[in-house]
Amino acid sequence: AIAGYMSVITVVGISLFVYGVSSTSSALIDWHYLYNIFEKIDPYMFASLGVAMAIGLSTLGAAWGIFVTGVSLVGAAVKVPRITSKNLVSVIFCEAVAIYGVVVAILLATKMEVVPPDPVTGEYSDRAKYAGYAIFASGVTVGFTNLVCGVCVGIVGSSCALSDAQDSTLFVKILVIE
Repeated sequence: AIAGYMSVITVVGISLFVYGVSSTSSALIDWHYLYNIFEKIDPYMFASLGVAMAIGLSTLGAAWGIFVTGVSLVGAAVKVPRITSKNLVSVIFCEAVAIYGVVVAILLATKMEVVPPDPVTGEYSDRAKYAGYAIFASGVTVGFTNLVCGVCVGIVGSSCALSDAQDSTLFVKILVIE
């Protein structure tokens, strides 16, 4: 019940912040001004930012997963040294997440091209804006997905190492899950 009240209070607070306290006062966020800012920004910048997010977040997810798996693997290998070489497969799965991010970033980068603004108005064409925002959204989606995927693969790899240390017959079963 308390969580429901907190959710309502949060939604009301955000609404008041975004739209202002009453209809007579001006909103705290000037949406027209923000639209004008984004209208003048080069779509190539958004596309480049999307490519960077695809690589950066994918690598961060892979590193986080390798960290989680590696800590458990090293800790369990102290007691049971036989699991060290078998469970390196979990680390390789985490590295695959980063490779997926790099491959998608290369594919997105091949779709980018510099588009000059209209010399009269100084604005970019709608097609150029759409392409820039689409590449940005694709890069952010791939990046955050691989970030979460890397963490999840790391957690499952950690479980695989710990369960293999306790019972060697569980390795193949958990590897299938991973």
